[in-house]
Amino acid sequence: MASLKELKGRIGSVKSTQKITKAKQMVAAAKLRKAQAAAESARPYASRLEAVMASLASKVTVSASSPKLLAGTGSDQVHLLVVCNSDRGLAGAFNSNIVKAARIKAEELIAEGKTVKFFLVGRKGRAVINRLFPKQTIAQFDTTGIRDVGYDEAQEIAAQVMELFEKGKFDVAHLFYSKFRSALLQEPTVRQIIPVAIPAAAGEASSAAVEYEPDEEEILSALLPRNVTIQIFGALLENAASEQGASMTAMDNATRNAGDLINKLTIQYNRSRQAAITTELVEIISGAEAL
Repeated sequence: MASLKELKGRIGSVKSTQKITKAKQMVAAAKLRKAQAAAESARPYASRLEAVMASLASKVTVSASSPKLLAGTGSDQVHLLVVCNSDRGLAGAFNSNIVKAARIKAEELIAEGKTVKFFLVGRKGRAVINRLFPKQTIAQFDTTGIRDVGYDEAQEIAAQVMELFEKGKFDVAHLFYSKFRSALLQEPTVRQIIPVAIPAAAGEASSAAVEYEPDEEEILSALLPRNVTIQIFGALLENAASEQGASMTAMDNATRNAGDLINKLTIQYNRSRQAAITTELVEIISGAEAL
């Protein structure tokens, strides 16, 4: 049984931890509102641009002159998984859920006989992926020291991904991130970004004519790279909001658990203290009766 001094030390240690988790919870709650607003404001543009590109992709006749970002390479043998994580922990299962979704997708592709490669954004998750899929990570983007990952970082990531595509390093790219639903719910999401994915519904209107102004090459040369950048930017914003929501929830749970543990330790401390006092009284009374 722990001594009174040990119990008192444990109570003090848990109280210190509770102060840290409470402060972390308040910081996450303050950051969540801004991150949520940014993610929600970016959704309409990203969704509309993706729909426009999907509509164009459904009308493309694949030829040697077709833009590869739109029509693809004609093969789907090599897949690049762009996995977006954060650099910080204390966010519950936020990072592990994204890694789990990427792992499941990778295993499915490998089972189909495909080649899988990884592009890792952020530090969290690298160790797990590199352990499960050794020597399959071909690029990493470090966000350490960047306070708010934004459009500039999305442009750099998109540029590196498109450069790998132009070099023939992969045929299809999938983007993994956590879509923000609420502070209690973050949904791991996968989206194909290269080539442009064609939804089943888009094929119904594929016979419609498309007129380009000023011309097809100029418009697509601007829209296709922009679409990749915007999809990655949207994913980073969703991740930022999801991370703060997950962190706030995790720290709230940790604070509550610390409070419960403090109560249990306090009860144990009081019982031990009472037992020690009772023992001393019995010894005093027994000694007095012996005299």
